[in-house]
Amino acid sequence: MSDTRPSIVWQDEHLLVVDKPAGLVVHPARGHREGTLSQLLSGAAAGGVGGGDPDRPGIVHRLDRDTSGLLVVACSEDAHRLLQVALRERLIEREYLALVEGLPPARTGTIEAPIGRHPRIRTRMAVGGTAPREARTHFTLERSLRGVSLLRLRLDTGRTHQIRVHLQAIDHPVCGDPEYGAPGTLGLTRQFLHATRLAFPHPITGELVDVSSPLPPDLRQALQRAEGDPGR
Repeated sequence: MSDTRPSIVWQDEHLLVVDKPAGLVVHPARGHREGTLSQLLSGAAAGGVGGGDPDRPGIVHRLDRDTSGLLVVACSEDAHRLLQVALRERLIEREYLALVEGLPPARTGTIEAPIGRHPRIRTRMAVGGTAPREARTHFTLERSLRGVSLLRLRLDTGRTHQIRVHLQAIDHPVCGDPEYGAPGTLGLTRQFLHATRLAFPHPITGELVDVSSPLPPDLRQALQRAEGDPGR
């Protein structure tokens, strides 16, 4: 996670699709005022984009600091507005890969449980919690290994920490998750969660944008340990 520079994997005059490395914060927040993704892209995503908030130019959706993978960023007001509509109408497909503890009871399933702020730990979210909002996560089992499972997940909603909270709630927390699971599993220094695919109709042309991102090296190495080390 030493290299926190994002790479642009798709772009035109209207939008960018960025592959965000783990360790990079998406937009300024308490404790992370400098060196964020939105600041690094400020030349490509004009400062007014995002409802006039200069801290979030072009940001349509976000990833946690230590979740890697794909994000779409708008480069114009029109693109930003239309992408927000597409997100609300669930026209943006967001797929993730997560390595989780244990084996889910079914190969496919849906976790539907509202998420709100944790009542005691303000940096965390919880099923129920304070002012909960609806949240829905679909999962498919990709591989079953020794005591862990590789899941492909798809979001219908985008609540803060949604995948991590939902998987903890069904007793299959994300491997290495310092907030909702056990840190250090398989030698991980962050949660094994990667936004691997992003697909949506282009907000201006209507053409399909469909981009994928492979697992980064630290997650590939953890997966290899799970395959070959019974004790992990």
